[in-house]
Amino acid sequence: MTAIKENSTIQQNKQIVQGTCPVSYTLEKIGGRWKPLILFNLRNGAIRYGQLKKCIPGITEKMLIQHLRELEADKLVNRDVKPVVPPHVEYSLTESGQTLGPILGAMAEWGLGQTGRLSQS
Repeated sequence: MTAIKENSTIQQNKQIVQGTCPVSYTLEKIGGRWKPLILFNLRNGAIRYGQLKKCIPGITEKMLIQHLRELEADKLVNRDVKPVVPPHVEYSLTESGQTLGPILGAMAEWGLGQTGRLSQS
């Protein structure tokens, strides 16, 4: 993987846009292929890693772990490790993550409304 040059013009422009445009900021935090699906599957409460992986067919372990870590760093997801053997880890939405519920719901409704149009194309 190529290292990202933090002081490049592209990176500086990205930081400026994220700092001034709320849509860009939101997309940076929850955008991509997997993050919305992870957040959507956590909307009803805490679930274990294995359950979450089963809810998202096609996601690799590497991608799920990477995105969970990013969502945790962005304070959208809690990781709760239970002190038992074997290890028991649950993921849930933080207060901030829970505020995404209406947004994710609206995205799901929009997608459902489009599926008829998509299949007719």
